[in-house]
Amino acid sequence: MSHGLSPSSTPHFKPVQQTKAHPTFHFLAGLLSGLSTSVLLQPADLLKTRVQQSRNSTLLPVLRSLLASPHPIASLWRGTLPSALRTGFGSALYFSSLHTLRQRIAQRQQRVSTEGVSLSLGDGITPSTRPSSVLPRLSNSENLLTGAVARVFAGFLMMPVTVIKVRYESDFYAYRSILGASRDILSREGLRGFFAGLGATAVRDAPYAGLYVVFYEGSKKKLNGVVGKDGGVIAASVNFASGVFAAGLATSITNPFDAVKTRLQLFPVKYGNMVRATKLMLKEDGVRSLFDGLALRMGRKALSSALAWTVYEELIGRAERFSEKTSAKSVL
Repeated sequence: MSHGLSPSSTPHFKPVQQTKAHPTFHFLAGLLSGLSTSVLLQPADLLKTRVQQSRNSTLLPVLRSLLASPHPIASLWRGTLPSALRTGFGSALYFSSLHTLRQRIAQRQQRVSTEGVSLSLGDGITPSTRPSSVLPRLSNSENLLTGAVARVFAGFLMMPVTVIKVRYESDFYAYRSILGASRDILSREGLRGFFAGLGATAVRDAPYAGLYVVFYEGSKKKLNGVVGKDGGVIAASVNFASGVFAAGLATSITNPFDAVKTRLQLFPVKYGNMVRATKLMLKEDGVRSLFDGLALRMGRKALSSALAWTVYEELIGRAERFSEKTSAKSVL
């Protein structure tokens, strides 16, 4: 069945088949959520990159330098276009692939045990049982796996844009356009240059995304049990609070990989690969270098992930409720 419910499902769950948002809508909802958060929070991303680029960079001097420039607003939002492309389409790929993975696992579970998994699927997509979520309920290990696979997949496809984005945000490169940046990287480093830091990015993104989904779903379950209400502002508040908590915790665990990734993307010739970069950073700058930009990244990730997931779930939820109402009217 295309919507994950078998013919033997009880009549109570049959209408749910007509309320599932089309996979394309998951892509569009992810795109919109990613674009909005990337533009809004670009200054935090730029500051993080500047702080991580060398051992002598600290937040306050970097911020003062940007604010003292002739065009402080433009300086703070430098790199917004590649950032919006990377985060927007990266989020679209991530959310749509995550949805597909989760639905397939849920459908497989349902075929194994129709009655038990029908209830589980109902928990994921029926507002009355899980007020703040439009996602199927999976185990912690399944949340970890699907989050990691979806993030690595999206990260690999968006890696060339990510490299350009990081170099735009740094003050070591004077790129004026995405086309100019692409030509420069291609001429100096070849196609390999567009994938600088891929290993460190995957090592960072896989555990981060997996842990995020685990913490996010766990937090929503706890908060829903406390709140005990569904829909509207309550549901959005539960999602937002869960997103802040999950992002903060997952970010603190994975920041060393982010710091290594930034150095590799800025100075690929010097650092070479993830192992060499880690050794050089520890030798030259100490353990502290692995946690440069932690506060900025934690704050930025907490807000961006919370906003992105809240917007995404709200859009999907509205689409499914609209589809449900339309289907109910057609039946009548």
